[in-house]
Amino acid sequence: MSTAIVWFRRDLRLADHPALDAACARHGRVLPLHIHAPHEEGDWAPGAASRWWLHHSLARLDGRLRHLGNALHIARGDSLAVLRSLIERTGATAVYWNRLYEPAAIARDGEVKAALREQGIEVRSFNASLLREPWQVQTRLHEPYRVFTPFWRTLRTQLDAPHPLPAPTALRGVPIDGSLPLDALGLLPAIRWDQGLHEAWQPGEQGAQEWLDVFMDDAIGDYAQARDLPGRHGTSRLSPHLHFGEISPRQIHRQLLDRAAATSARRRPDIEPYLRELGWREFAHHLLYHFPRTPTENFNAQFDRLRWSDAAASAIERWQQGRTGIPLVDAGMRELWHSGWMHNRVRMVVASFLTKNLRQHWRHGARWFWDTLVDADLANNTLGWQWVAGTGADAAPYFRVFNPVMQAQKFDPRGDYLRRWLPELADAPLPQLHEPWKDAELLRRSGYPAPMVNLRETREDALAAYQAMRHA
Repeated sequence: MSTAIVWFRRDLRLADHPALDAACARHGRVLPLHIHAPHEEGDWAPGAASRWWLHHSLARLDGRLRHLGNALHIARGDSLAVLRSLIERTGATAVYWNRLYEPAAIARDGEVKAALREQGIEVRSFNASLLREPWQVQTRLHEPYRVFTPFWRTLRTQLDAPHPLPAPTALRGVPIDGSLPLDALGLLPAIRWDQGLHEAWQPGEQGAQEWLDVFMDDAIGDYAQARDLPGRHGTSRLSPHLHFGEISPRQIHRQLLDRAAATSARRRPDIEPYLRELGWREFAHHLLYHFPRTPTENFNAQFDRLRWSDAAASAIERWQQGRTGIPLVDAGMRELWHSGWMHNRVRMVVASFLTKNLRQHWRHGARWFWDTLVDADLANNTLGWQWVAGTGADAAPYFRVFNPVMQAQKFDPRGDYLRRWLPELADAPLPQLHEPWKDAELLRRSGYPAPMVNLRETREDALAAYQAMRHA
């Protein structure tokens, strides 16, 4: 009876898992394996919030495997060395995994695949996290896309909706000892700051499916409008589940189509706006694959000449801690610190404030998000920050500066979001809630800080820097 190793990375589910499905079809025994190797992630080892999520997701995956009569084997060290050791100990003849698309992972996986094949091991990799591979969507000149709309137009024509692969109902394992206890990986914080994450999230495949069910029952019908309102649960909140592979975009697509088909025409939700957001996720991975230097370098090299302000630790710290004196910015940063997540509309506002009003390089923000977001994803994080900063592919023009007061007035008109995350201002009348600096007594009584910058003046400074760059 042959044995296959299935190397679990960011595909922490059993359903619609191509590598696991192939292993079950071709081999009698399967060893599910997770290797903790943050040193192989290059400059982008998982941040603190991601490590928290990974710990709990691995625990849930192991629980599901044990229900099938198997267990997750956990190891630590160089991936190739771990795999070779387990191949020798188990007699495994094949190693299967689902692909990752970050530059460091691509390089590592290529080396592992070549080395194992050289010693006669069957190695197969699969697409489990994207609707289409990054190299499958090309312009007519067979080049990568740099603008989202034509990318989405092409991708949309290629989307089919096959039924996702079922989860196995039984999984014969391999008798082997030496698995590390999960706690030995040290993924959880030594000083427990994670209570808010526990309150907000349920990592794992079941949690992902429950969020999708809630989204389909409630928010999808009003998604096009409600997704911009941070005070409502108008988004799917599936981004961390997608990043860790607890659910696949193919599963989401199929279930949305099935739900729409089962709904009367009068009440049938328009799923296109949400599919388009999945398209942005695909576009992010498309760009990272074809332009692997963009996590640290401007996509648009013209911005290499832009004069950023000198990095001021105190200013960046106030932004990180939600003490800028600008309510929508502070509410977003406090939501991030408490829950490991931030509403997408607010992400754009806080990013614009950092890169335009404070004129700090987008890399400072990208690094902070990387450490604090439970959905920290290199492709999405890079695209988002370069888009707002104006330096990226298909980016918002640099001279588009989000006004956080107007954004709050438009998208949080009743102040629900601000009052939740700024409790010191919870009793403020609505006009003062949006602009508390206009009431000196309110600032004194509440302890809320005065604005660290003048929004109008710093906007003008940013535009002047942009004009200087253009004429350099």
